[in-house]
Amino acid sequence: MSNKITELFQIKYPIIQAGMVWNSGWRLASASSNAGILGLIGAGSMYPDVLREHIQNCKQATQQPFGVNVPMLYPNIQEIMGIIVDEGVKIVFTSAGNPKTWTAWLQERGILVVHVVSSVKFALKAQEAGVNAIVAEGFEAGGHNGRDETTTFTLIPMVKEKIKIPLIAAGGVATGKSMLAAMILGADGVQVGSRFVASEESSAHEAFKQVVVDAKEGDTQLTLKELAPVRLIKNKFYNDIQELYQSSPTVEELKALLGRSRAKKGMFEGDLDEGELEIGQIAGLIHDIKPVATIVKDMVSEFEVAKQNVIYI
Repeated sequence: MSNKITELFQIKYPIIQAGMVWNSGWRLASASSNAGILGLIGAGSMYPDVLREHIQNCKQATQQPFGVNVPMLYPNIQEIMGIIVDEGVKIVFTSAGNPKTWTAWLQERGILVVHVVSSVKFALKAQEAGVNAIVAEGFEAGGHNGRDETTTFTLIPMVKEKIKIPLIAAGGVATGKSMLAAMILGADGVQVGSRFVASEESSAHEAFKQVVVDAKEGDTQLTLKELAPVRLIKNKFYNDIQELYQSSPTVEELKALLGRSRAKKGMFEGDLDEGELEIGQIAGLIHDIKPVATIVKDMVSEFEVAKQNVIYI
């Protein structure tokens, strides 16, 4: 299955395992890379010394390409980038910031740069900044999201129409059929997050994984747009947010309710009431916890069958 994405990253299948906070440690990244896709370590939840340890462990666990996802709004960004260079990481996915800030600096050091966007406007800015590829992430995705609520299947063809560099679709992709649909609409590959949360190698708490498996249609909602839009499973914390909204809260009041370490409490520590439980709408189609290798095998098999069925229609 060779195309622009497999050639760019030197991987077998055009699938990227998303670098998600509290879910994407070295075990998930290395298992993904060993399965023939691109594994990403999620640096957003890691102190610099912890990130270095994860990179070193990942290098021991796989001989295949892997990368690091770096949300640029996080502190210690200069130290994080320095560690990435020191440890010889060759692929960086950036998000939540201006791609011009680090793209050239990383590329001068032999690193491929991919930037995550949620709109055509930011896709064009990323292309102008010189990134090697773009991830266009739709409204369906879990975690922090775009304010415009543009769905993946609307966003992908609109971005494809305007850019010339490789395009990766994200948001609502967890099966071979959705992978094929995204590629028919113009994507060269897909980035998958929620499906890999419910994997054996994910660093998510087992209680959170089970909540993802149990989730149904309508169990997630995008909220906290005044701070940073985030898609959450509806739990006590989510209900507390909605109750606060009834009083037309200030940004400061929303920040006070959010507090610190909500995501860690929910996804990593398993506090299903007070924690922030970030997951995509596609959770309604995730029914089990599997090894990464099995997830990838199932996706690729379903993709090939679906492709043949489309040919015969």
